[in-house]
Amino acid sequence: MSEYRKTPEALARLTPEQYRVTQEGATERPGTGEYEHNDRPGIYVDIVSGEPLFASSAKFDSGCGWPSFTKPIANVRELRDTSHGMIRTEVRSAHGDSHLGHVFDDGPADRGGLRYCINSASLRFVPREEMEAAGYGAYLDQVEDVR
Repeated sequence: MSEYRKTPEALARLTPEQYRVTQEGATERPGTGEYEHNDRPGIYVDIVSGEPLFASSAKFDSGCGWPSFTKPIANVRELRDTSHGMIRTEVRSAHGDSHLGHVFDDGPADRGGLRYCINSASLRFVPREEMEAAGYGAYLDQVEDVR
């Protein structure tokens, strides 16, 4: 699976919440996301395009109400977001152009200081034991050290 892109078929499979978040830039309610408390080893990929975004080894409990990561694997673009009367940095997937969430500079200092605050609705989790078969074997080395 080397070509990651947004397709009409992928969009048609989204739930209304997944569509609102990824395509319209909405935010799921804090504490409601499927992956906020997921601590299994694996990777998180774009629900639309399937491109790899975050590894479980970069996930941490920030207490903010959304899954939080210290850094992306790849395939993430950062854009200035001035909506809601704030200046923030929006995080979008590089190929699928899905809205993922925002990045803040209040993450763990010993791990780079960033907190990628990501909507569960924009993600699909691929457990470590399924990564090879799902075409994500190249990323296995990033999920060994789960904290």
